[in-house]
Amino acid sequence: MAWYQESFGNDYLLVYKHRDMQGAYHEVKKMMDWLELRQGAEVLDLCCGMGRHSMALADFGYEITGVDLSEVLLKEAIQLDKQKRVTWIHGDMREVPLERQFDAVVNLFTSFGYFDEDEQNEKVFHEMNRLLKKHGRFIIDFLNPVHVQAHLVPQSQRMEGDTQIRETRAIEDGYVRKRIVISKQGAPERQYLEQVKLYDRPAFEAMLQKAGLHIDHVYGGYDGQEYDADESGRMIFVGHKEG
Repeated sequence: MAWYQESFGNDYLLVYKHRDMQGAYHEVKKMMDWLELRQGAEVLDLCCGMGRHSMALADFGYEITGVDLSEVLLKEAIQLDKQKRVTWIHGDMREVPLERQFDAVVNLFTSFGYFDEDEQNEKVFHEMNRLLKKHGRFIIDFLNPVHVQAHLVPQSQRMEGDTQIRETRAIEDGYVRKRIVISKQGAPERQYLEQVKLYDRPAFEAMLQKAGLHIDHVYGGYDGQEYDADESGRMIFVGHKEG
């Protein structure tokens, strides 16, 4: 089983319990400025997870579809979406089970670089092209690999109630890898791996161009600062489908 099929389960909800809706609203507010979409525009949240950004986008008046491979995270999203404002779809980002096209596709919070082969990661961008209307807009929010290498925290641990979460991080073979150990007295330890392939800006530019996606802007964070390889925490690509 691939790491992402194991990691995005019930324990993921525990490990990332601290992520809140408020942060998602702040990020979505910026996205609205960058995407320049009309009210009611159709937006696909590709790898929506538990739906924080999908629901924030819906609150701002867009028609949202969220796609994710994790049934656990989708179930959580459906429970949180009490007003049923979002259409939730189970699917792989390389082959989304939809035939319609959207005004915009967003891929947020480092939901890219999950696959070992470059070709498989590139398929995601070709799929984004297929799912976008002519001149449709996109956002890809990825980590800044230079910043990650300079600021990696090798180890951390914390308690969630009576459960201990230990995380170790390393850069190995062109990936940033996080190993998570969850332990609770009287219960067996549970271990997970998360990994993301470290693509730099030129690699992204080449892959996006190959997929027929044009970059309009690269930001270094949701504060709207220009991307700076040495200083920026994120690498956020905003652009459109060519032709």
